[in-house]
Amino acid sequence: MARVEIRKLHKHYGDFHALRDLEITMEDGEFVVLVGPSGCGKSTLLRMIAGLEDVSDGEILIDGRVINEVDSKDRDIAMVFQNYALYPHMTVHDNMAFSMKLRRAPADQIRREVEAAAATLGLSDHLKRYPKQLSGGQRQRVAMGRAIVRKPKVFLFDEPLSNLDAKLRVKMRSEIRSLHRRLGNTMIYVTHDQVEALTMADRIVVMQGGVVEQIGSPLELYDRPANVFVAGFIGSPSMNILAGSITGSAFITQDGTAIPLPQNLPHAAGELLLGIRPEALVRCDPADPSAVAATLVSVEPTGAESHVSLTLGGEEIVAVIRERLADKPGTALSLKLLAAGAHLFDKATGARVPDNIQ
Repeated sequence: MARVEIRKLHKHYGDFHALRDLEITMEDGEFVVLVGPSGCGKSTLLRMIAGLEDVSDGEILIDGRVINEVDSKDRDIAMVFQNYALYPHMTVHDNMAFSMKLRRAPADQIRREVEAAAATLGLSDHLKRYPKQLSGGQRQRVAMGRAIVRKPKVFLFDEPLSNLDAKLRVKMRSEIRSLHRRLGNTMIYVTHDQVEALTMADRIVVMQGGVVEQIGSPLELYDRPANVFVAGFIGSPSMNILAGSITGSAFITQDGTAIPLPQNLPHAAGELLLGIRPEALVRCDPADPSAVAATLVSVEPTGAESHVSLTLGGEEIVAVIRERLADKPGTALSLKLLAAGAHLFDKATGARVPDNIQ
């Protein structure tokens, strides 16, 4: 187990500034997920921790030791890749044992470690098989087993579930979290999938354009996004964003629609953005003083709930409604906004309006 520290880290590729002044501390035994859109720098950061990319400026530390100039093989880390990176001519046993054989570990120790890892991952009956005889999920377990037998201080995962189907991704998410609980190692996991981040992480690092936008627990990021980018990136369906300003106790959109605001929402002057979680919009009686009128565009049933597209304030938004709708497109619906899913942001900066502003 180990504490990983990123201090004022920069990465340049010629004139391109890929990572900018990163400051992140990953505590001993923590499961940290790096998340963000393609090109945000998350995989570059992971590769720098692994020693596969050089540091342009700043420091990377493991257990207080600067590892900038330490060879990848000497960093006491293990990496699980998106494409499994298994040797097709080797059995499951030999793939998992490969790093130990390179270190010339005794044969008895190799056998014990491989069998223990295989038992942990449900691969005991597959040790004599070859990768081509395995499913995608089993191949990914072999890749994790190869990492486990190294007994590293830090596990690095680079989008390991991207090649799996949706049902198997859900299963593997659970298995990786269970593995973390059993082993207790520090794990750093890269994904572009915010659902993976929310369901797996102790803490999430949200990145965009080579900078860190926010660091926090999944619920901290969901309930109190630091800015519009985090608000829109974390959550599915994405947060609705409407532009306007506050007059009295209502948010006035750019087309003049008045949306009554929950009492505990902070107020601020000037041009603002109102963020509304789709599940924070609920149907109500048109006579309700908190009601606002919206027009139904389409309904996407998903089983237990429906994703409903509506026009409100001149913009198309999405609401998640648990009741089954028989209404047809063009129908007027009365909705009210729940306090837990409403957020205000400064339009100029995109930053969250602090709760203490009255």
